[in-house]
Amino acid sequence: MGLFSQRFRKLSIFNQNGIMLQLNLIPFPVLNTDRLVLRQLENLDDNELFLLRSDESVNKYLDGFKHDSIEQTRIFIQKILNNESVFWAICLKTDLKKLIGTICLWNIMKEDAKAEIGFVLHPMFQGKGYMKEAVNRVIDYAFNDIHLKMIEAFTHTDNEASNRLLLRMNFKKNDNKKEGDNNICYLLNNKFI
Repeated sequence: MGLFSQRFRKLSIFNQNGIMLQLNLIPFPVLNTDRLVLRQLENLDDNELFLLRSDESVNKYLDGFKHDSIEQTRIFIQKILNNESVFWAICLKTDLKKLIGTICLWNIMKEDAKAEIGFVLHPMFQGKGYMKEAVNRVIDYAFNDIHLKMIEAFTHTDNEASNRLLLRMNFKKNDNKKEGDNNICYLLNNKFI
């Protein structure tokens, strides 16, 4: 059996410390913060997601992220819905249909009980603390619900906002691991495992 059962909807395995990892995506885990709802990506998010993934300022520090057509975005949504990751649409509580960003746990490694976190936010919503709320909530979910041992993040050296955010969220630089010449690896350990 693969990492996930049918269409990645449930993960139940033991990590090296004998802690059972729990990832049940039926129903999909909707996460709430004071101002945000992190919900499952939907086919109807195609226009907002295309705007986000085609925005030059969003793509400034990302490789292979840019979408050139709405059809490319629709194919991406289908891949996400059938993939081994947890990919949330970030929405304001005042408008649950409008996607303002995305956040995900992916590259989930069952043997090490770790995953990678990735996130993007539309420029109109940056600088308001939304991503800090979303990252904080996903970390809580990863450590307390899934029982991950570690979360990794990779960001471009020049992406000062993401670097500052990760450091504020207690991620530590891992100088021993790099992904490309211009990326920094950050690690956050679950202090309760």
